[in-house]
Amino acid sequence: MKVEASSLTPQEVADLLKITKNTVYELIKRGELPAYRVGRKIRVERQDVEAYKKQGKSCELTPHQDAAPYRTPPAGPPNYQQEEASAYRQGLVLCGQDILLDILTRHLERHPQGIHAFRNYGGSFAGLLALYQDQAHMAAIHLWDGDTGSYNIPFVRRFLPGVPAIIVHLAIRMQGFYLAAGNPKNIKGWHDLTRPDVRFINREKGCGTRVLLDEQLRRLGLDRHLITGYENEEFSHLGVASTVARGEVDVGMGNEKAALQVRGVEFLPLHKERYELVIKQENLHHPHTRAVIEILQSDEFKKEVQGLGDYDLTETGRIVAEV
Repeated sequence: MKVEASSLTPQEVADLLKITKNTVYELIKRGELPAYRVGRKIRVERQDVEAYKKQGKSCELTPHQDAAPYRTPPAGPPNYQQEEASAYRQGLVLCGQDILLDILTRHLERHPQGIHAFRNYGGSFAGLLALYQDQAHMAAIHLWDGDTGSYNIPFVRRFLPGVPAIIVHLAIRMQGFYLAAGNPKNIKGWHDLTRPDVRFINREKGCGTRVLLDEQLRRLGLDRHLITGYENEEFSHLGVASTVARGEVDVGMGNEKAALQVRGVEFLPLHKERYELVIKQENLHHPHTRAVIEILQSDEFKKEVQGLGDYDLTETGRIVAEV
């Protein structure tokens, strides 16, 4: 009886977090929410849901698998360095969080020159660092430089010193604010974050959304210490949007896609961002690299992504820079 009382069905988790049941399965699949089977049924421990609500959960490196909607949690603490090194030797390791990358890995495994794809759901800084340390083959990033007004190129050069790289365009997405339905606090832009009556939830340091926020604050001369909740972090767009939907905060930042997945959240568009894939130039002629670029340029891939909404795919698959 105690076990049953402490466990929740995916629908009950969805109701608690104010998200769809399919989104719960996506969180479980990505490893952000541990789950287990009881017969044919999936269950989630209540304490894991509470932990996710409070601070989010970073995801371990996992192979992309369509067949399994959940991942059984490991028996003990994982050795991330050892797992990443093993994955790097066995197949292709791709860093990034967007669902677009899930679609890419699925297409890659069906490609004639396909390869087993592992996903690392870290942020942009973590992805570039993994690339530099030979723990990943590709990293998807969205890092805005406030001095030049450009995306990604300045950061690739800083994070990959002496390492020639190419940047392949994935999509243009819209970044903005997640707001409660009806926008009761009448939040209209960056300056409103410093109002004493506005509660904010931040993203973790090193992710593209956090970089965009901090660069905008710097450019506008806004003091981050005046933002109530600036120090509180979530580790995914969905986590931020869900926190807003539950009424724990008034505003958070993320891309439009997550706003479409969470009930009771409005989206205020603020900034178009370039989401792009970084690959070491020395790997450009490897079969799996050629396969990835071929997939990104294919009509089949673009049609599937376009069906999700919130993506401008005009330049998808184009090599936009050699850095």
